[in-house]
Amino acid sequence: MEADLPQYFILVLSAVFFVVDPFAAVPLYIAMTRGDSHEKRRKMALRASFTSAIVLIAFAFLGKSIFTLFGITLPAFKVAGGVLLFLIALDMVRAQPSRTRTSPEETREGAEKDDIAIIPLAIPMLSGPGSIATVMVLTAQAKGWQEHGAVVVSILLTALASYFILRAAQYAERVLKQTGLNVLTRLMGMVLCAIAVQFIASGTGDLLPGLVAGK
Repeated sequence: MEADLPQYFILVLSAVFFVVDPFAAVPLYIAMTRGDSHEKRRKMALRASFTSAIVLIAFAFLGKSIFTLFGITLPAFKVAGGVLLFLIALDMVRAQPSRTRTSPEETREGAEKDDIAIIPLAIPMLSGPGSIATVMVLTAQAKGWQEHGAVVVSILLTALASYFILRAAQYAERVLKQTGLNVLTRLMGMVLCAIAVQFIASGTGDLLPGLVAGK
């Protein structure tokens, strides 16, 4: 177990970071905070990152209760979460804004708001359906306090990275340009595609073990 923990942690961290994908929030963050002071932008980035961490941790630990309340099995949720992640990943590979994260209507409303930290930046941009489904599945299949701790630490590190990425949003866009941001998005989309397929395969294997085994 202990020997496998670093490998497990890297897997969990990559899954959480790629599905949250703070780089995808950079263009919208810049557009919606245009005209705001540097200090106001910094505070909004901090609140958004903190809120997204709280939301994801809450859903991670409430996952089992939600499964029990609605009579949902973990394999079924793996398949559903995998399909959702795959749709998000396809949009990332094509470098297109994903409507599962936020809609044009929400973006326009955010641009008109005085403070976008909570909505739509934290929810649903950083902690949307895909990231919520991911942490719920990861926590549900985690074994022991070490693996549960790995999920929580991954969420916190992703939130920290999101804060610094949003703080440096203007500089990142200036250095990477839109093409550079699209390349990063496509690369993360490819990894997320693989994670989504793994979720679907694992869930299907649990639901239909005979079919997957070729019996």
